[in-house]
Amino acid sequence: MTTSKKEKEFVSYIVDLMQSMGPVYSKSMFGGHGIFLEGLMFGLIADNVLYLKTDTQTEEEFISKDLEPFTYAKKDKVFKMNYYQAPEETLEDTEEMNSWANTAYEVAMRAAKKKK
Repeated sequence: MTTSKKEKEFVSYIVDLMQSMGPVYSKSMFGGHGIFLEGLMFGLIADNVLYLKTDTQTEEEFISKDLEPFTYAKKDKVFKMNYYQAPEETLEDTEEMNSWANTAYEVAMRAAKKKK
């Protein structure tokens, strides 16, 4: 599956917007892009929508804003992942992006710590 020019531009824009967090980068995966910092995936982009990693501590904030979870279908079943759509204001405001993205990165760090 090839990535469209529009999709590449959106991914590049998001990565650039997050650079004040540190050396954020993207990787193509499963028809979308993972967003990483220090080897931890804390965001994903699918169909030009940014989703941020959540857990039980942060999920309610996304739900209260009526943001959609990332889902995918496989063999007639729909699976929900612990990623929710980023609020619209994060796409236009560096400070908002930093706040939400840093929270998602903290979730990724907690998840990595649990795995160890």
